[in-house]
Amino acid sequence: MSATGSATAATGGRPLRAGLIGLGMMGRHHARNLRSLEGVELVAVADPQGDPHGAAAGYDVLPDAAALIAAGIDYAVIAVPTQFHRDVALAFAEAGVHCLVEKPLAFDIDEAEEIATVYERAGLVGAVGYIERYNPALQEMRRRLADGQLGEIYQISTRRQGGFPARIADVGVVKDLATHDLDLTAWVADSDFSDVAAFSTRRSGREDEDMVSVSGRLRNGTVTSHLVNWLSPFKERTTVVTGEKGALVADTVNADLSFHANAEATTNLWESMASFRGVSEGDMVRYSLRRTEPLATEHAAFRDAVNGDASNIVTMREGLQTVRAVEAVLRSAQEGRMVPVDQVHLP
Repeated sequence: MSATGSATAATGGRPLRAGLIGLGMMGRHHARNLRSLEGVELVAVADPQGDPHGAAAGYDVLPDAAALIAAGIDYAVIAVPTQFHRDVALAFAEAGVHCLVEKPLAFDIDEAEEIATVYERAGLVGAVGYIERYNPALQEMRRRLADGQLGEIYQISTRRQGGFPARIADVGVVKDLATHDLDLTAWVADSDFSDVAAFSTRRSGREDEDMVSVSGRLRNGTVTSHLVNWLSPFKERTTVVTGEKGALVADTVNADLSFHANAEATTNLWESMASFRGVSEGDMVRYSLRRTEPLATEHAAFRDAVNGDASNIVTMREGLQTVRAVEAVLRSAQEGRMVPVDQVHLP
């Protein structure tokens, strides 16, 4: 029996014992959710820098992954900086510990491939923390797309803009923020990226890029565009999917989803234009959604995966594919050309 299938039996009916490494800006939210998650007990936390946000009151802050393993955990959440993901994830894998790794899976493709392969071979549950997938607006959008509400999908456009997050020191805006848009776009369309073309710039004085504009194409033919920066004086998180029957617009800041119908107005066209598919403004509906915290939903999904139902997690293999897309974006911006995603592993 695999480690996934035997997880519930192995705990003897007791709550799963969880550990958290990394108590920074994101780690504090993981701690809060783990402490309130039904069927899970947060038994230990670790961070070599201590607990700057007071997220782990009542816990001894351990120094590293080895100390978490020694505490006897069933699974771990990794919320350390991206450059440390590989070493920490592999330490947990060697100890037979299931892992939820904050996005992106790893710093580069080779590291992501290594992590994904090790977890798969060990039969361990491995997932990547792409929190946007659990936003109620995007969950409902994906359901409606799968049901065919828009018919053929033509284009997916995202905008992710806001102020600079002071917590980021090791990567630029592509690996920190654009990775969300690349992942959610492939997910809602159920198709990976084929090619990307990108332009980036540096305006904040940091070594890494802080603005990027990406045009892409998915394997199913859908065209995409993504505007991402952390130099805007306002916060914007939108995803627009346009298809033959209209458009779905998700505002993930407010967890709102609306539908703009294509009224398909009849037009009188001469014969040479008869095949043209016109578009006209139709009704607009904003859906009523049950709004739950995306991170709480993500944690519940990972708990369920450790207990045998892995249907709602972002797998490490999916995380690897997003790392490939991210690397293609960076290479395109550097070299000034369109880059096929499947070729980014080449020197």
